[in-house]
Amino acid sequence: MRSGSFTTNLGVIRYWVTDAPLAGKPWLVLLPGLTADHRLFARQIKYFTGRYNLFVWDAPAHYRSRPFELAFDLDDMARWLGEILDVEGIERPVLVGQSLGGYISQAFMDLFPGRAEGFVSIDSAPLQKRFYSDWELAALKRMDAITRYIPWSVLKPWGAWGTATTKYGRHLVYRFLETYGEAEYRRLMVFGYGMLARAVEKDRAYRIDCPTLLICGKSDHAGDVKTYNRKWSRAIGCPVHWIRGAGHNSNTDRPGEINSLIEGFVGSLQ
Repeated sequence: MRSGSFTTNLGVIRYWVTDAPLAGKPWLVLLPGLTADHRLFARQIKYFTGRYNLFVWDAPAHYRSRPFELAFDLDDMARWLGEILDVEGIERPVLVGQSLGGYISQAFMDLFPGRAEGFVSIDSAPLQKRFYSDWELAALKRMDAITRYIPWSVLKPWGAWGTATTKYGRHLVYRFLETYGEAEYRRLMVFGYGMLARAVEKDRAYRIDCPTLLICGKSDHAGDVKTYNRKWSRAIGCPVHWIRGAGHNSNTDRPGEINSLIEGFVGSLQ
C-alpha cells in the first residue's frame, strides 16, 4: 500500500491506500477506534489485499497523525475523510468502522448522503440521541474525573484486557498504549469520549442510507456497547452478528470470522 498525507489547519493526517487500484473492485475504508491506529486492521489488510481496494488511516491525533491539536469534532473528522477520499478518487466506499470509526462513519453518511456503498459497524454504536440517557452523556463528558485516580499501571492492562480477549489482540493494544505514554493517552481518551457526547447532543438524524452490517463481540465489555447494538438492531431492522469469544476489538480477536462476514456483505452489494 502507498502512504499519503493530508494537511489540515490542526495537523497532518497520515493514511495508506491501494497503490494500483483494481478496476471494478470495491473500496473498503477502514477506520480504527479511539487510541487505536491502522495496525488494528492488519489482518483485514492482509486478507483483502488483492481482493478489494483498501484505504486505512491513523485518525487525527493518533499514532502517525501526530502532533495534532485537539480542537476538532466528529464532523471535522468526517469532512477530512471526505476530502482525502476525493483526493484519492474513492467515490463509493464501503465504510468499515470499529468503535470510534463507526461514529465517524455515521457522521460521514450524515454529511455526505448517498456517498457510502455500505457500512460495517464493528463494536460501535448509534449516534442518535434517543439511544442515550442524560446520565450516560454526562459520564462521557466527565471521563477525566472518572479515570483520574486510576494509576497508569492499572489503566494499561485494563485497556488491553478490557478490549481484547486474545493474546494477539491484547498485545496490539499494549503497542497502541506505548505509542502515547500516560499523559497523552489520558488526554486523547478524555477528548474522544467528550467528542462523542457532543456529537450525540447535536440530536441530528444520523440516518444510515446504505446497506449495513452490525458486528459485536459477545465478550465486548466496553461500556454498554452490546445493549446499544441490541437497541440499534431493532430500530433499523438489521440483525447483529454476535462474535463468540471476541471482545471490543473483535476484528483482532476473531479476524477470520470478521473477514468472512465482510466479504459476504460486500459480495451482496455487487
